Amino acid sequence: MIRHLLSGADLDAATATQILDTAAEMATVAGREVKKLPALRGRTVVNLFYEDSTRTRISFEAAAKRLSADVINFSAKGSSVTKGESLKDTALTLQAMGADAVVVRHPASGAPHRLANWVDGSVVNAGDGTHEHPTQALLDAYTMRSRLGRLAGLHVAIVGDVLHSRVARSNVLLLSTLGAKVTLVGPPTLIPVDISGALAPGTDVSYDLDAVLPGVDVVMMLRVQRERMNDSYFPSAREYARRYGLDGPRMRRLPEHAIVMHPGPMNRGMEITPEVADSPRSTIVEQVANGVSVRMAVLYLLLGGNNR
Repeated sequence: MIRHLLSGADLDAATATQILDTAAEMATVAGREVKKLPALRGRTVVNLFYEDSTRTRISFEAAAKRLSADVINFSAKGSSVTKGESLKDTALTLQAMGADAVVVRHPASGAPHRLANWVDGSVVNAGDGTHEHPTQALLDAYTMRSRLGRLAGLHVAIVGDVLHSRVARSNVLLLSTLGAKVTLVGPPTLIPVDISGALAPGTDVSYDLDAVLPGVDVVMMLRVQRERMNDSYFPSAREYARRYGLDGPRMRRLPEHAIVMHPGPMNRGMEITPEVADSPRSTIVEQVANGVSVRMAVLYLLLGGNNR
């Protein structure tokens, strides 16, 4: 097993499958009266979040606690970071406190890679800038496999703001490794130049959502990340929804078995309508539940399987 989880590229097919299989075992814990395992008793997991988060931070905290680890939650707001403390100094402080694993979310792409050079424990990337979010890709893959029974041979459309999406990048890398075909869909202004060649050869790009929908097994809608936009990337929210939003009529063009995903948080009425988000095809709530199981698997394999 790898020592850190920083990128979807860190995972080969065997390691990714091991994580997904372990997550399936961890999911059984959620059905128990006592939702705890003693696997990481005596270990310390630090959640180091420099950006706002709800799902990911709570998911990692729940995962660590269900494995009986001690959890320290660190938020940049209200900490010495506001006084000018650097990431390295914060890392050395955590190192001195004996952190066995650091789960980090940071607005700067590459920050988790730097952190991994400064601490002895394992580092898990919980999202760095517009770069990657590997555990989100793992939980998405787990959800697809749970719903559709396989990953190899699936056709997955990732739709929307690919340019600013760390989720899209990690999913392209991981799904390609596991044998799925990925098509990126969005306006030309929100699709990076040569992203298919740069990430995973064989990844397709389309600017026409309606043409792609009838042939996909999974459609993953991405949030338009306005907080990262300094320019105008499309004429208006209404125009974006008309061209690239998933509504009821578009959902009915999908194959009967196809599922709808969204990493959250959603802009209801923009990239996805309430009708679609709340439909039986939607896996959005499942993704949240599966996230805890997948992150339990990651922490268990990084810490429980390390002989350090």
